[in-house]
Amino acid sequence: MRLHQLKIDYAAEQDRMLMLIAASEQVEVRMWLTRRFVKLLWPLLVKLAEEASPRIRTQPNPEARKALLSIEHEQAVSKANFLQPYDDSTRATPLGAEPLLLARIQTGHDPNGHPVVAVHPAEGQGVTLTLDPVLLHSVCRLLQAAVKKSEWDMELKLPGVEPHEVPERAGRTIN
Repeated sequence: MRLHQLKIDYAAEQDRMLMLIAASEQVEVRMWLTRRFVKLLWPLLVKLAEEASPRIRTQPNPEARKALLSIEHEQAVSKANFLQPYDDSTRATPLGAEPLLLARIQTGHDPNGHPVVAVHPAEGQGVTLTLDPVLLHSVCRLLQAAVKKSEWDMELKLPGVEPHEVPERAGRTIN
C-alpha cells in the first residue's frame, strides 16, 4: 500500500493523539498515541532523521550535525503540504473501526537504507511505515504540533531545530 495522507491530532476527551493513515487503496488505519508512547517514539524518530542523511551521519562535529539536521529538516518540511485538509471520506478499516492503542515500536531500515518504523498494539497487527525524508520530517512536525495542543508539559525538539507551528487552515469570519 502507498501512503496517501497522514493526520495526527490531539483528542482532549481521550487525552491521546489520534493518528490517521490513509492509503491510496481507500484504506485507513486509526491509532491512538498515548503520552508515554510519544515519549518513546520521539527519540527514535530523531535518531532515524540523523541516520537517514549521510551528510549528518558522517559529520564528526556535534554542532555541525545539529546544523545539518536543521537544514535538512527545513528542506524536507518545505516539500510537504500541510495546508491540504485530511480527506475524511469513507474508507475500509482493515485493522478495525476503533483506533489501535499503540504499545510497541520497532525501528530499522529497509534494504534500500530508508528508515522504517513499525508500530503495534500490545497484541495483534500494527503498521509498518517506510519513511522518505519528507515523510519522516513531516511526521516529526505533525507530532510537535499535536503535542503543543495537548498541554502534556513536554516539548518535542529536533537538535538544532527551532520548533515551528504547522499552519492551520484559515477560519472563516462570519459577520
